Amino acid sequence: MSSRQRMTAQVMVGALMVVACFLPGAAHAQDVGPARGSLVIVGGAMRDPAIIERFIQLAGGPHAPIVVIPTAGGGETYDQYYPGLRSFREAGATDLTVLHTRDREEANSEAFVIALRRARGVWFPGGRQWRLADAYLETRVHDELRGVLDRGGVIGGSSAGATILGSYLARGDTAVNTIMMGDHEVGFGFLRNVAIDQHLLRRNRQFDLVEVIEAHPELLGIGLDENTAIVVQGDEFEVIGRSYVVIYDHEHTLDSGGRFYFLGAGDRYDLKARTAFRMQRARRPFDRVVERPWP
Repeated sequence: MSSRQRMTAQVMVGALMVVACFLPGAAHAQDVGPARGSLVIVGGAMRDPAIIERFIQLAGGPHAPIVVIPTAGGGETYDQYYPGLRSFREAGATDLTVLHTRDREEANSEAFVIALRRARGVWFPGGRQWRLADAYLETRVHDELRGVLDRGGVIGGSSAGATILGSYLARGDTAVNTIMMGDHEVGFGFLRNVAIDQHLLRRNRQFDLVEVIEAHPELLGIGLDENTAIVVQGDEFEVIGRSYVVIYDHEHTLDSGGRFYFLGAGDRYDLKARTAFRMQRARRPFDRVVERPWP
């Protein structure tokens, strides 16, 4: 083969590889996190402005269209004067829309999802996560949320708005929020095979996810303390905020026999390999494995 023929062949192969990247199904789908876009998952009581600033940055900046869905709060109506918009406005966001219904038929309507089709970011505040499942699970809203991620946008939530983003809905019982495995057990599934809990240390919940992981050992449990978040891209996340994230993994027990371990700001985690990468820092009070073996 001549040098010109070799060069032509190389160009053709390169072109085919580029085309393949844009063919349906050609992109590598993540095992756990979204194939495209980002998630910002917060453990509640969000006071650190860096968390909301990161969310706005991932949405595309202060002028990006952002939809806030406060349905978990249980109110009959929410409008553009919803006080939960304040933190977004203080962080510079200018294009904010409040979207709310408790009617699944409305959630399935073309008119209702118009704002989601232009959104670059969607935020779910706190309340009770089962209300979000009742209103939106497997409706057009759910489809359009997937669309936000598919076009590289960001979906985030705090407290109940964090838990709904996993595939297993912890604390989803309609009676009380202390039942870990209740009458609602299916979340939006933007993190696959994951159960998310929140307000972890502040409310002394650090052992609660153990029950879920024992009953469903294939699940990864992620517990977030208040004012703390994980930023998920693909199959990895970074911890940001002021406290700790806790990992529960029945399939990868620790050498010490510990039930769970802590990650702090700057630490990263591979959701597919279930491996943590700790930032080098001075020792902190919770940088240890809790020494209670699996039963």
